[in-house]
Amino acid sequence: MRFVQEIPHPQFRISLYAWNSKYIVKIEAGAYEQTYKISELDLSSPDALPLMMDGVFLNRVAQRFQEMHADWQEAGERHGEF
Repeated sequence: MRFVQEIPHPQFRISLYAWNSKYIVKIEAGAYEQTYKISELDLSSPDALPLMMDGVFLNRVAQRFQEMHADWQEAGERHGEF
């Protein structure tokens, strides 16, 4: 897997990789991570990927991170871990 670039963001670490004719967008927030695999054929150019990381998309990513955290907390509470 080849690192392509870091996409600056104040809340998340967003990394772009190239691997097996796919672009991999990895978004990290604390202990959680979301990964998106996009075929090179689905994009007109790799330059399109940073543009797709717009406010609407990243707001949904933030919501998903909150849901992931809530799910993890609930699982821990069900099993007496937290």
